[in-house]
Amino acid sequence: MSKSKCKLKLSAIQLTSAADVASNLATIADTLEKITSATYEEAGNDIQHLVVLPECCLYFGGKESDQLTLAKSTTSTAEHDDKTQHLKVKQRSSSLSLALGALAKKYAVYLVAGTIPILSESEEKFTNSSCIFNPNGELIGQYDKIHLFDVTVSDNTKSYCESRFTQAGDAIKVIKTPLANIGLSVCFDLRFPSLFQQLTQFGADIITIPSAFTKVTGKAHWQTLLQARAIENQVYIIAAGQEGVHENGRETWGHSMIINPWGEIEQIIETGVGYITVDYQPQETTRIRNSMPLKTPFITTLTEAQ
Repeated sequence: MSKSKCKLKLSAIQLTSAADVASNLATIADTLEKITSATYEEAGNDIQHLVVLPECCLYFGGKESDQLTLAKSTTSTAEHDDKTQHLKVKQRSSSLSLALGALAKKYAVYLVAGTIPILSESEEKFTNSSCIFNPNGELIGQYDKIHLFDVTVSDNTKSYCESRFTQAGDAIKVIKTPLANIGLSVCFDLRFPSLFQQLTQFGADIITIPSAFTKVTGKAHWQTLLQARAIENQVYIIAAGQEGVHENGRETWGHSMIINPWGEIEQIIETGVGYITVDYQPQETTRIRNSMPLKTPFITTLTEAQ
């Protein structure tokens, strides 16, 4: 797909999401207003935006089971006629997804809407899904988090078992747009470099990482891992995080940042609710990839030297 000549702004929004969907939607809307207003007079219609929200952007800080309850309460099923098959087909929709799509349309942005809980087919679990909308508010891609956070951490929560209520995804996603190819990932995925290598192999120019890193693991590894993924794959990284102490006592690290393909941090917001924005420079990606080619075939089988 040929890339548009429009100027693209990359933004990450940092939140301290509450266990209150309406409140979080209002905060996101207010921040999108600020982002788009700040560039309105810069170049008019020649500017487009790619905005990334954190993991669990619409509900965070409740009990682990709350996300499943939310997925169930926000899912509706409707029947429509499939004229090709001459039968009625049931189609599900999520009011959370519809609300985020409406924001993308209102502010005319590409919106990687962090993650929201989407009820699985079994209705016993949900997927932790990163949905991307175009400026018309249309859902153009959905990635279900593959690597679930089942770990022990020396913090207030201590034990995390995301798989108790969450169904892991099984497919990577690169969304091709007229502006750039966008690879989707979520939080704990960051620790699995092969996922990012596959996203790059499938053409990703930008990889988004909505997150809710714990304060302990964030302080230890967040920045190092983000820079490594940018350098290894020669891509822009947009990492949008939750930050602060949440209603259930969980502490998240924040430090949302945007990193260029050379591994340099172009913008960072360490604490508090807010946003950062940088100009996307595709020519820099091309220059770096041409000067230091890394696209060599993977060696899948190695033998021990004798």
